[in-house]
Amino acid sequence: MSMAFSCASVRLHGRVGAVNCRAALATPSGCSFPGARRWSARGIHCQLPPRASADGGDATTSGAAVVVPKAGEFAGSAEEVAAVTQPTVLQQKGGEVSDVVGSGGNGKFPPGGGGGDGDNGTGGGGADGDNEGDDEFGPILSFEQVVQEVEKRGVSFPSLPADMIEAAKNVGIQKLLLLRYLDMQASAWPLGPAVRSCGLLRNRMLVDPAFLFKIGTEIVIDTCCATFAEVQKRGDEFWSEFELYAADMLVGVVVNVALVGMLAPYARFRGGSTSAGLLGRVRHAYDALPSSVFEAERPGYSFSVQQRIGSYFFKGFLYGAVGFSCGLVGQGIANLIMTAKRSVKKSEHDVPVPPLLKTSALWGVFLGVSSNTRYQVINALERLVEASPLGKRVPAASLAFTVGVRFANNVYGGMQFVDWARMSGCQRVTIHIDAVA
Repeated sequence: MSMAFSCASVRLHGRVGAVNCRAALATPSGCSFPGARRWSARGIHCQLPPRASADGGDATTSGAAVVVPKAGEFAGSAEEVAAVTQPTVLQQKGGEVSDVVGSGGNGKFPPGGGGGDGDNGTGGGGADGDNEGDDEFGPILSFEQVVQEVEKRGVSFPSLPADMIEAAKNVGIQKLLLLRYLDMQASAWPLGPAVRSCGLLRNRMLVDPAFLFKIGTEIVIDTCCATFAEVQKRGDEFWSEFELYAADMLVGVVVNVALVGMLAPYARFRGGSTSAGLLGRVRHAYDALPSSVFEAERPGYSFSVQQRIGSYFFKGFLYGAVGFSCGLVGQGIANLIMTAKRSVKKSEHDVPVPPLLKTSALWGVFLGVSSNTRYQVINALERLVEASPLGKRVPAASLAFTVGVRFANNVYGGMQFVDWARMSGCQRVTIHIDAVA
């Protein structure tokens, strides 16, 4: 699109002493002249004296109505005419309009849009390309803007995490993500040091500030449900078998952190170099998958149906590996304690020691199939509530929904695990069963 300075692009009002210049892009409209296209009357408006015709007659213009001043009207106005500011000519360079003197804002018109605002240089309106990055995390800040924002907070730029530095130098960082990091890294112990040193925690909290709340909710609900089940099951022998209960709780904490963390959305900072070896290709393939089946798309990251299906099976594999490993550790500790106690004192009421590998395999299959499916659905429901008008106006409503849906999931998951244990033969009369998340 080019600038047009013809026809009604220059409107002559015949008044001198006050100047009003305004530049705009010409668009097709209803002004016509011989041998040319039709263009709108948007353009440069400047109060300049009219141009006289070649035959010495009245002043004329090409297609625009002009009020012609009478002879002598300009007498005594030489000073005013000399003070008139000449209109600034805009030069178009490769799809981007160069600086406009006195245009206000950020001094530029972004390609395809209107004038930018003075703070972040984003344009109002225009093509979709102007709004790339303008999602819930705000516009993408350039390297200079990132440095300025960091120094404003009293933080040195080299102290940022390495992946954020690389992203700032290459593609920029979205504004809200940067501001959240600067706020969190300044928090008191233990959150501040943890955010600065642990990328897994930092990247998840940048996208979802309620990430720790969800993990805490999961652990508290699971521990309470498991404790209630253990007390009901063991009865008077609860304290004498407290070691088994403690082992179950420790394994449950690990499982809960894995269940919530592996499906949580996280910030992906592009721009870093990727290794060309096998590990680099694996990492690239992993980063291309969504963190969960229903993860929202963001600027620079869109997911196909195949990628979302692949994410479901990949997370199921990871869940299965975690379940099998935790089953080996947790059930192994429990079996060692049970065997040690029975070597000292035997009882006819002792239940059989559960098979280690079979129970571990049950944990792996259960987490990979049942837990994976249920937590994928939970993530989708939480995202819908958080993105709803009610969730944005009342954040406490989203937190309350998280507590309710995760409590219901824990109760249902615990009952389902008991059924699976009985069907598989791992549970005959009663064995220590955690209220599975």
